[in-house]
Amino acid sequence: MHQDKGINKGSRNPWLSGNFAPIEHELPLTPCSYTGAIPDEFAGGEYIRNGGNPVSNQDLNRDAHWFDGDGMLSGVLFRRLENSRNIQPEFTNRFILTDVYLSAKSSPRLTRPVLPSIATLVNPQESLFGNINCLSRTFALVLRSHLPGSQKPIKKISVANTAIYFHDGRALATCESGPPMRIKLPELATVGWYNGKTAEGEGNHTLDNGPMFGGWGPLGWFREWVTAHPKVDPNTKELILYHNTFIPPFLNYSIIQSSHSSTNNDRPSEPSEMLNRPVPGITSAKMMHDFGVSESYTVIMDLPLSLDPLNLVKNRPVIDYNAKGRSRFGVFPRYRPQDIQWFETNACCIFHTANTWQIDPPESSNLEINPVNMLCCRMTSAFLIYGAGNMVAPTSTYGVPPELQEEEQCRLYYYEFQLPKDKSKGTILNQWALAAIPMEFPTVRSDMLMSAAKYVYGCYVGSTASGAALGSAFKIHSLVKVDVETLIAKGKHNPPTPIKGCVDVRDIDAILASNDPHDPIKVFELPVGHCTQEPRFVPRANGMSEDDGWLVTYVFDETTQLLANGEPKENAHSELWIIDAKSMENVVAKICLPQRVPYGFHGNWISEDEIAEQRPVETLRSLPRSDLKKCNGP
Repeated sequence: MHQDKGINKGSRNPWLSGNFAPIEHELPLTPCSYTGAIPDEFAGGEYIRNGGNPVSNQDLNRDAHWFDGDGMLSGVLFRRLENSRNIQPEFTNRFILTDVYLSAKSSPRLTRPVLPSIATLVNPQESLFGNINCLSRTFALVLRSHLPGSQKPIKKISVANTAIYFHDGRALATCESGPPMRIKLPELATVGWYNGKTAEGEGNHTLDNGPMFGGWGPLGWFREWVTAHPKVDPNTKELILYHNTFIPPFLNYSIIQSSHSSTNNDRPSEPSEMLNRPVPGITSAKMMHDFGVSESYTVIMDLPLSLDPLNLVKNRPVIDYNAKGRSRFGVFPRYRPQDIQWFETNACCIFHTANTWQIDPPESSNLEINPVNMLCCRMTSAFLIYGAGNMVAPTSTYGVPPELQEEEQCRLYYYEFQLPKDKSKGTILNQWALAAIPMEFPTVRSDMLMSAAKYVYGCYVGSTASGAALGSAFKIHSLVKVDVETLIAKGKHNPPTPIKGCVDVRDIDAILASNDPHDPIKVFELPVGHCTQEPRFVPRANGMSEDDGWLVTYVFDETTQLLANGEPKENAHSELWIIDAKSMENVVAKICLPQRVPYGFHGNWISEDEIAEQRPVETLRSLPRSDLKKCNGP
């Protein structure tokens, strides 16, 4: 019945199976055993990873997408034991108590999530009636939650399932369909929605504190939606973010100052705060997942991937990729979005940037160009959007000219934008891939986010990223470390073909076979059957080099933790691995967790000092009493 809709329904959805399957159990901070030696730098800190975990999951034949699901945080606290130099790791996992989650928990007859699946919204073969019916169901459930007798009204539709950041005394869980949700560390309790000023649950929270995300009025609800990937400046401690919506001007921009630094002492002419500032030049609703921020510039990506309910009246999916369209990059000084300059190039999809930086010419220089650089993972189509919904990506329906066609790929990619100081039209001086191997989830050490980092870490996704559409979710078996400084220099010395070219054309086997100790690409290959997730870097104290530290990531052994039918054992568990980032060879410690951690999205390392400096909390969100009784027993 579903085959004519383009979705593979021959077996259980792979994004609801194996270690992608959601879990129901939440654990408080629970001591864990471990092998190896935990570095002293981990003492008192906590690694936390976010991901989707649908609480209404009885209907396993529904449309489902990897990006769906209620937010669940999984964390390992490295507790510093009193009167001892020892460290005791403790695991905890908690649902994020969003409005949608609380409403679903109070509606036990729900067999599928409140919100429509992205698999439905992106499916080009879904009928207009099917989409309208799906959206109407969500609207009706939201409306019903406000009627008398409902235990929790749905005021915000974010599931907060994508990432987690720390800024100015607050840990914030993010998802681009709403504002951030504040989380209390280390127990991962839900505090409340953060509006750019304060969070619910803080004693001083009020709507009278001045301007906030979205502003006031009936349209403020749309404009308070925040990118899932805000940027925290490691020097000024500012939080930089954008809000993209379905209504003009389609993109707004905010900068939140930190109370822990006098941010603008060296920039007295700049505003001390910026909320909801329109970014000119965007003419339609787009799906924007990430952006770039350097010390002085911001890079917005206006790519040909629309997210617009009005697509339905054009007989197109709500989420739609135009392979014949153009990719536009808007670059502007951090505090002056009105001075945006646009750069146009071939169509592509970019979900994640690694870092962004500018090269300031010497004051004595007469150079009239400001180069702004960005590293990201560039896809030549929207195959990830479709594959993560268990459907085959459609072939182009827009008649892509041969000169714009590119082979299917997802590569670490370099852009260099040249901004003339006289504001004349700029150019993209360099745009090419650094390595041919498929790579996603790029990350750098946090203090290099807005600088010219030497190393980028990420996940080798192989050919399985596009193969996910064939009924098997893609999995990560190797981590990659790329010396981007060396490869960029090599590319500038001997430039590849613009747009389609690549500096290092080797495949993964050739890289693994290399014995060169100075190879610019190093691969950490997990044992057979082991799968990992996005890594995060933890620096060594007083390290001697940028890569002197460790990568931390969750690992799941599918050879021992899955049943013969591919589903998890009842007592299945994951591990947290601490990997030497310098050598990319040694696992210095493995923490055995009391349960498994489903494959998810983005994590972060929160230091002991950051946990200690959290702002006071007066109240926490909680389940309705009837649901608490179900969880805790009689």
